[in-house]
Amino acid sequence: MGKIIAIANQKGGVGKTTTSVNLAASLGVLEKKVLLIDADPQANATSGLGIDVDSVEVGSYQLLEHTQTAEACIMETSSPNVDIIPAHIDLVAIEIELVDKDQREYMLKKAISHLKETYDYILIDCAPSLGLLTLNALTASDSVIIPIQCEYFALEGLGKLLNTIKSVQKIHNTNLDIEGMLLTMYDSRLRLSNQVVEEVQKHFSDMVFSTIIQRNVRLGEAPSFGESIINYDVSSKGAVNYINLAKEIINKNEL
Repeated sequence: MGKIIAIANQKGGVGKTTTSVNLAASLGVLEKKVLLIDADPQANATSGLGIDVDSVEVGSYQLLEHTQTAEACIMETSSPNVDIIPAHIDLVAIEIELVDKDQREYMLKKAISHLKETYDYILIDCAPSLGLLTLNALTASDSVIIPIQCEYFALEGLGKLLNTIKSVQKIHNTNLDIEGMLLTMYDSRLRLSNQVVEEVQKHFSDMVFSTIIQRNVRLGEAPSFGESIINYDVSSKGAVNYINLAKEIINKNEL
């Protein structure tokens, strides 16, 4: 049975999409069968895996609307063992369209839960908001990874996200776990980076992944070539970090 993991934080620019794309690619390289669902209207995970967003005809929008089956929305990517359900700018409209639907928080769950028999890991790249799209992702998931950037306002808004997760656990999905908090954009030369790491580890101890994603130029370049860091530069620091994260998740879930 596979596991569905949402990658969520309502703050933008914390490394959600970078993590979604590169964790998917790393798990794939470690011979896990992975599906990445792009649930962000900006569709960066889609273009980050080399898919032309304008050519997407069916994707997460149709999936959430239930006008297409999950199978019809799945595309292969150039990353080994990684498939994607792509996003398109149309997804912007989904919040308004679902608002008066019955059981609107469960649309994604109903559409994808059977895929756990096909994939080892299903990752959902969430939008940078706590709207209906993210709520659908959290309701459909077994756990959530929270990326936290090692910068000044890192912990701002984290309380709000944790409260949202608590209320989802209470009302929509009692089995939702926190897979872990992931420190991203770490620069060992900066005192601030080190302070954030200490602070997060002090507050959340066991919930923090031991892998830390370091700030890395190659990691920033890879998406503009439509490649994961694994395809773009497997020897880079960023690739090593994400492979380690994938191993940590596999060890945690499969022991």
